[in-house]
Amino acid sequence: MTETPSRLQKPATSPEQFDQSIPLTAERLLTNRRPEPSSGWRRLVWQLSGHRYLPPESSAEVERRKLIAQAQTPVASGHHRIAVMSLKGGVGKTTTTAALGNTLASLRGDRVIAIDANPDRGTLGLKVKSETAATIRTLLAEAEHIVRYADARAFTSQSPARLEVLASDTDPAVSEAFAADDYRTVAGLIERYYSICITDCGTGLLHGAMGATLDMADQIVLVSLVAVDGANSAAATLDWLTAHGHADLVKNAIVVLNAVEERCDVDVDLLEQHFSARCRTVIRVPYDPHLKEGAEVDLLRLRPTTAGAYLRLAAAAGQAFSMRSDRGH
Repeated sequence: MTETPSRLQKPATSPEQFDQSIPLTAERLLTNRRPEPSSGWRRLVWQLSGHRYLPPESSAEVERRKLIAQAQTPVASGHHRIAVMSLKGGVGKTTTTAALGNTLASLRGDRVIAIDANPDRGTLGLKVKSETAATIRTLLAEAEHIVRYADARAFTSQSPARLEVLASDTDPAVSEAFAADDYRTVAGLIERYYSICITDCGTGLLHGAMGATLDMADQIVLVSLVAVDGANSAAATLDWLTAHGHADLVKNAIVVLNAVEERCDVDVDLLEQHFSARCRTVIRVPYDPHLKEGAEVDLLRLRPTTAGAYLRLAAAAGQAFSMRSDRGH
């Protein structure tokens, strides 16, 4: 007589046939927790099935969620400083500062601020709709009276993505007095109320505020044009940083290859190969007509490929948020 299998008997399938890497999270196990598709054929199928069948995500969607999670990494030290720099002007450094800041601020729940540390007339304030005439110099003058977040917020303008911007003076004669001690004072105030501070540095490596900026930075973003002179300037910047005691920043740096023209004959693959050998990550940012305008940076007006590049930049920056650093703290 054939023996009836026990209800408790294990199936004959071997454990190797199951994907044990699948995390047993509530989002995966509970059908009412799975994210609703926002668009595309997956949403159409989901709607036609009466919300009963959710097609699996594409590899691109999985990758996007991974990048967002990296950008949302909690700041382990409580405050993280990113210095955005370039030796050459006109490479899109300030635009990169604003776009990175907006992307991080749009994805995170904590406070993100960008400050203009240019020793001469900075343009970071033009990248967000102005809500105040206050500047970094005004904040310095009132530093002793800033004792809560609301006091600091009075000196900043906020973008629709929740990035706050502390602008510099528009008069170069006033701005040139901004020195290392001034930057340290501002950075100390910012640290109290914001999780992430992105500093838009000047183009020189020897001006007063730059030394303090580099000493206090947790990581740098080096912006280069997709051009021969721009690439050589970026490489020279890395050489200078290495020779002046900042080899750790170079090793952990993110290089942004910024295309400010729609077409060029530069071998971008070769550029990426060069900087990848020297730094942690290289991000390519394609030409975008919205950024070419030189006005406020609006994430919703970016081309999808450009928005995707800045998401990769934010994710790359976020990978360092979990590291604890005592640089300048």
